[in-house]
Amino acid sequence: MHQIPRSALILGLAGVLPFAWGALTLLWDGLAQWGLQTLGPRFVGPYVQLFYGAVILSFMSGVLWGFATRAEGDRAALGYGLSVIPALWAFFTTGGGPDSAGLSLIAGFVGLLALDWQFWRWRLAPRWWLALRLLLTALVVLCLGIGVLI
Repeated sequence: MHQIPRSALILGLAGVLPFAWGALTLLWDGLAQWGLQTLGPRFVGPYVQLFYGAVILSFMSGVLWGFATRAEGDRAALGYGLSVIPALWAFFTTGGGPDSAGLSLIAGFVGLLALDWQFWRWRLAPRWWLALRLLLTALVVLCLGIGVLI
């Protein structure tokens, strides 16, 4: 694997911030109270994590779709089919309450990592892609895990 471009790393890590914020507001009551008063209930605790997680899985479907455009024939068709799975997963599995939805998102991000690996293996993703996705997935799963366990 090659070095992750600085801009991709910074933007990727910035994309983890809502997950981390949700986890922090679960761990510190004062921060949660400040967030409730300042931002509203949708932007604290598991609620920000779950809503944002569904958005990110959908976004990642678009990224994978873009990778699929680099393929041809049957591989392209398979790539397009695989690329819609994260968005559909988020849509169909995140409605059962915060714990259930959090576990579903964790499974969704782990499954997304498997798709990332496949697109990387097919050389449709940049060489550094898997290194970035491993890091970001670990951080996201950690933050969502706090949301499920607390």
